[in-house]
Amino acid sequence: MHKLFLSAALLGIGLQTLSLSAHADQALQAAISASHRNPANVARDPARHPLETLEFFGIRPDMTVVELSPGGGWYTEILAPYLRQNGKLIAAANDPASDNEYSKRAYARLRQKLDANPAIYDQVSTGIFEPPKKISYAAPGSVDMVLTFRNIHNWIPAGEANVQEIFNSAYLSLKSGGVFGIVEHRLPEARTQDEKASNGYVHQSYVIRLAERAGFKLAGSSEINANPKDKADHEGGVWALPPTYANKDKNRANYESIGESDRMTLKFIKP
Repeated sequence: MHKLFLSAALLGIGLQTLSLSAHADQALQAAISASHRNPANVARDPARHPLETLEFFGIRPDMTVVELSPGGGWYTEILAPYLRQNGKLIAAANDPASDNEYSKRAYARLRQKLDANPAIYDQVSTGIFEPPKKISYAAPGSVDMVLTFRNIHNWIPAGEANVQEIFNSAYLSLKSGGVFGIVEHRLPEARTQDEKASNGYVHQSYVIRLAERAGFKLAGSSEINANPKDKADHEGGVWALPPTYANKDKNRANYESIGESDRMTLKFIKP
């Protein structure tokens, strides 16, 4: 009898966890399906797989999450409403007081997006993320998850020490057990990566090495965002592919048939 009772109790806990997970999944799907999202962003869902990607990282609506370098806010549109009620989103963005005009304009565009829709973005806080000059977005050990989407190639030109500092900052900001989730354009390991990642592609082994050097443990990799059609050998680099089409009409049909880039999706844990 005791064993049966214990099994029932464990089953109850399992069902409760399953129920909470299902509720979280519904909330995430609702955020992805919400009408406030830019239609151009929604059109890219089949290539960017936001539901599957965020589920792989293990996101929950009660987490404190940092989004490094949110850019135009593609993922911010999903993360903000999902975390709004029970969690917290920190957009680690450009410095509004930067002496770099591009950085100031980038921050102003993000700020305008947040301010234009307080019903969605009123709980989003911003931190300063302008490597290598200034990184200040969260107190040590204060966040559950740090995410970055297709940004590492932009950090590489400033040098490996710059990228390492960014990875170190993510590690420092996370609680023990916290997750560092990365999506990045993937360069085949057999191809040589130049020091500036000028084609926009990065070796997966390079990303893993920097994360482990910061102290992270690789918890898993996913092929959710893989695209075997992409050989990473395009004139103009990754930007030749949709949605950018850097080469305009030149070979456009070919690039359309390839689709968006092949991407690594990596989940790291802070022990």
